[in-house]
Amino acid sequence: MKSRTGRVEGTVIVHPRAVTAVWAAAALLLTAGCSSDDGGSPGEGKSAASSTATAGGSSPTGDAAGTPPAKGTAKVVRTVAEGLNTPWGLAPLPDGDLLVSSRDEATITRVDAETGKKTELGEVPGVDPAGEGGLMGLALSPDYASDHMVYAYFTSASDNRIVRMLYDEQRPSGDQLGAPDTIFKGIPKGFIHNGGRIAFGPDRMLYAGTGESGNTGLSQDKESTGGKILRMTPEGEPAPGNPFPDSPVYTYGHRNVQGLAWDSEQRLFAAEFGQDTWDELNAIKPGDNYGWPEAEGKSDKAEYHNPLAQWATDDASPSGIAHAEGSIWMAGLKGQRLWRIPLKGTEASADPQAFLEGEYGRLRTVVAAGGDKLWLTTSNTDGRGSPKDGDDRILEVQVS
Repeated sequence: MKSRTGRVEGTVIVHPRAVTAVWAAAALLLTAGCSSDDGGSPGEGKSAASSTATAGGSSPTGDAAGTPPAKGTAKVVRTVAEGLNTPWGLAPLPDGDLLVSSRDEATITRVDAETGKKTELGEVPGVDPAGEGGLMGLALSPDYASDHMVYAYFTSASDNRIVRMLYDEQRPSGDQLGAPDTIFKGIPKGFIHNGGRIAFGPDRMLYAGTGESGNTGLSQDKESTGGKILRMTPEGEPAPGNPFPDSPVYTYGHRNVQGLAWDSEQRLFAAEFGQDTWDELNAIKPGDNYGWPEAEGKSDKAEYHNPLAQWATDDASPSGIAHAEGSIWMAGLKGQRLWRIPLKGTEASADPQAFLEGEYGRLRTVVAAGGDKLWLTTSNTDGRGSPKDGDDRILEVQVS
C-alpha cells in the first residue's frame, strides 16, 4: 500500500451516568448513515475535481422542503486569533470562547472569541507527538455546565486514546487542567492515519473517528478499533444500541476519519482521507461497511456503503466538517479550500462548491458557530504547509 506520506491528517461539539436502551435505540434510528492528511503521494497529479451522488435537483433558491440552494456563499468576516502552533481540535465554550488544542505542543489554549486573547490551560501529560499524531480532537462533556469536563483524543507512546480532564478556570494559567482520566485506550497508532476527531452526538454518546495507522487490514477487522467510527458512553463503555454486541464499533471499512457532524435531523456524516484517488464524505448508517481497502470512493459492490460525494485527493484531503445552513462544510488540507455540500436528506442535492481556495493555506477544523457562522482553523504549521506571518489562525466565516 502507498503510505501517502504526502498527505497529513487533518468537529462538532454538541453525561448522564446511565442511558436507557429505549432511548439508545431511538437515537440509533435518528442517526442515519455517518489518510494521511494530504491525500495522494507527493507530486501525483489528479484530475476530476469532484463527483457526487446527486438525488434530485435544487433550484437556485432552494425548495419548500428545505433543500438549500444549489449555490451558496462563504466569506471570512474576521480573524479571531493568530499565532497558534499546530491547532487541531476546537471546542466552543458556553460563553462563546474557544478551546483549541496544539497537536505538537500537547497544550490546550482558551481563545477569547471577541479579542483573540490566548490563555493556556496547560499541557496534557502523556502525549507523544510524532508525524500525524499528537494532541488532536477536543469535546466538551454534555454536562459541561456542571462537571467542567474536557475530553481529548491523543497519541501516547503506545496507542491512541481518549481522556477527560477537569477544567478549573479559577486556577492560574498553565495549571487549569486536572489529571487525565483515560476512558478509552488501545486505538492503533502510527506515524500516519491516527484519526483523532471526537464529538458528542445528539444522543449524548461520544463518537470517535479513527485511522488504520497504515495497516489496511485493520479497517475490515471488526475486532480492531482502527479504521472505524466508534460510539461509546461518556465513561468509555460500548454505547447501548451499538450494531455489534459489546463493541464500541459503530461503522467500519474506513481509512482515516477526521470529520464528524450531525445535521438538523440528527443524521451523522463523516469525512475521511482516501489514498491516491478519492477522498470521501459519507452518510453514516450504523453497522455499515464503508469499503476500505477494497473500495476507495464509489464502488459497484453492494456490500459497501458508497460516499455521498467524493473528491480527487489534491482537491480535498478533508479533516473537519460542520453542518450549517442546510449544507455540510468540509475543510481541506492539501486542497486548501472550504467545500460546501448542500444536502437533501443523506444525499447531495447539488455539486460541491469550493471557497477560499489557496487564500489561507491548509484548512484543518471547521465548527458550527450558530446560525450562518462557522469557526475555521488553518493548519500551516503542521509540517506540510508554508506558514505566513500570523499563522496559524482561527477565522470566523459567514455562510449561506
